[in-house]
Amino acid sequence: MSGNLEAICTLEGHDDCVWCVSWNHAGTLLASCGSDKSIRIWMLEGQSWVCVSVLSNCHQRTVRCVCWSPCDKLLTSTSFDSTTAIWDKKTSEFECALSLEGHKNEVKGASWSPSGMFLATCGRNKEVWIWAIDDDSDYDCDSVITSHTQDIKSVKWHPHKDTLISTSYDNTLKIYEKLDDDWECINTLESHTSTVWAASFDETGSRIASCSDDCTVKIWQEYPKNNKEGIITPGNHSAWKCVSTLSGYHQRTIYDIKWNKTTGYIATASGDNAVRIFAELPDSDPFAPTFQMLVQMRDAHQEDVNSIDWNPKQPDLLASSSDDGEVKLWRYSSSV
Repeated sequence: MSGNLEAICTLEGHDDCVWCVSWNHAGTLLASCGSDKSIRIWMLEGQSWVCVSVLSNCHQRTVRCVCWSPCDKLLTSTSFDSTTAIWDKKTSEFECALSLEGHKNEVKGASWSPSGMFLATCGRNKEVWIWAIDDDSDYDCDSVITSHTQDIKSVKWHPHKDTLISTSYDNTLKIYEKLDDDWECINTLESHTSTVWAASFDETGSRIASCSDDCTVKIWQEYPKNNKEGIITPGNHSAWKCVSTLSGYHQRTIYDIKWNKTTGYIATASGDNAVRIFAELPDSDPFAPTFQMLVQMRDAHQEDVNSIDWNPKQPDLLASSSDDGEVKLWRYSSSV
């Protein structure tokens, strides 16, 4: 197994580091954000990708993360100014409809639940905030969770249910669910030896891929209650075990990781300026999987690659962003 990664275009406009790229669920719009305090919305017009909107009138410091609501009508951005903005696309333009306050320091990450009923945010203050959204589009703080002991780098919801995962400077991943009237940490995943920057569920939600400052990717397998493998589970909750470690491929920190929900490929963004794509071997043991690197683009960017995202409707289309101020689009193709 091998493949090719072709650079389609470079999207220029940001004046500083681009921290995050995020496709909407329809695969038609790409949002990017960065240290220039702005958010850019990109769209294909004819044969060219163009910036159709610049959102720069809300945050006072670096914009660290952008993510779309399940209906694609709302865009969320988080900032080092300690706020989270909700942008509403009421017409052809986005308006900053609301600014959520509560975090005391930089807000590093955000993620919408698949139901659209919850928004999770996290940051430097070691807290995960979960916001509940009602029918009137009011945002109420449903819980503030303080399970991590250090800065939290990212949050990500399960693709099919209201289960949340977070990654942290304390080298762990934590999983949360709502029990009775409050959200609780139901599991802590330990195997990385340094900061865990990001995590991504596969399409089924039964596996997680995580990436770290320790230059490894780890694959975690879910073992539900009463699993046939005999893995002991905590109460009524699933157990998660690290079943594979991908090491020796990255020379520096892996900042982001995304699992392609269609192809099953895993893409990584690294501090060694590279983009890499991995795939599980066809005859791999599902409970001790073996992965192969399909392609390595060593000089994908001139500086650290901070973020990466697969287009949900065009599974061969990949976006990346970097400290070099650029957003790039790539086309992956298999080769014999």
